[in-house]
Amino acid sequence: MDKIRNLDLKKTILLYMSVALLCSFILSAVIVRIASRTQMRVWWNYVDEEAYFKAVENERSDYVTDIPRPNVYEMTQPDHFVSELCDFLQTYTILILSMTGSCAAVFFFYKNKLKKPIEELALASKKIAENHLDFRISYENMDEMGMLCMEFERMRGQLAENNQMLWKTIEEEKILRAAIAHDIRSPLSVLKGYQEMLMDYLPNADIDMEQAMEMLSESSRQIERMDVFVENMRKMNSLENRKLAAWEISIKQLETDIQAELSVFEKEYGKTSVLQAQASNEIFCGDKEVILEVTENLLSNAFRYAKHQVEIIAKAGYSELSISVRDDGDGFKEAEEKIVEAFHQQNIKDSLKHAGIGMYISRLYCEKHGGKLILENDKQKGAVVTAVFRRIV
Repeated sequence: MDKIRNLDLKKTILLYMSVALLCSFILSAVIVRIASRTQMRVWWNYVDEEAYFKAVENERSDYVTDIPRPNVYEMTQPDHFVSELCDFLQTYTILILSMTGSCAAVFFFYKNKLKKPIEELALASKKIAENHLDFRISYENMDEMGMLCMEFERMRGQLAENNQMLWKTIEEEKILRAAIAHDIRSPLSVLKGYQEMLMDYLPNADIDMEQAMEMLSESSRQIERMDVFVENMRKMNSLENRKLAAWEISIKQLETDIQAELSVFEKEYGKTSVLQAQASNEIFCGDKEVILEVTENLLSNAFRYAKHQVEIIAKAGYSELSISVRDDGDGFKEAEEKIVEAFHQQNIKDSLKHAGIGMYISRLYCEKHGGKLILENDKQKGAVVTAVFRRIV
């Protein structure tokens, strides 16, 4: 039954028509035979039996005696009606039953092969028009209509995914706008306050040079903070347009590049690090600059929050590359979704040079590279961040 149910539409309609016509021909033959015998029995009532049997006795090979058809005026009205009906059945039965069988075949073909998928697609179109994408098309036959339903289901799934991405983008833009307003307002407020104080006190010499220099120094730091913020905004705006380049990356080469970055961070933060690069002869294909930028972001966070040591584990295979960074700090205290938001800072006293978008950019780069960013707390203490990258061509 499954094989018949999954036949394509052309073969199915041919099968239905063949079965219908075959049944029609068999039934027509049966009806014609019954009608012929019934008519003979009616005619027999009006035959001169003595003359008939005498004719039968004189039959030769060149002619056969048959029951003669009585005249209309000889038969009773019921017998005449039955005789005419039998004539009609013998003449038109095969035509009528063939047409009926063909209509029945078309009806069952529509009912079994077209009705359900058409209803499913019509309902799906209505729901999509109403922007209701939380449904599934349940028609699963492997014929043309089944394939059409599968494609429609795939389109629905893609639309649902696009809607989710759109809403996610809208939410991120709301957060971004709020963060921009907050991060710009703070240094501007400080600069405005210092400017008003200097304008009020300098003309009357009510402020000494040391206080004025301190205000100017703080103003310079706020301007530096705004410069960092503007540069980070430029980076974020270029993420969407940045195209990945395919580089061949070996684990030995990756180890050398990471070690070079570690030397800089160790000197800057005065903390130690341990790098473990798992040996492999396979060559990974990916965007080297993106991978190193994500690695730099992860190392920067790890060294800032580590107490003594940072541990890095790098794995490179043919289809996947992963870099895990573990620190011995206090670990994450907030949900992963919150940490990877733009302009999120775990410590409000963080340096002004860190605008809180390192994790956000790293997550976007990992996803752009077909991978993901995994954040978790180590069982012994500390945070573990793993960047996973998928092979690109």
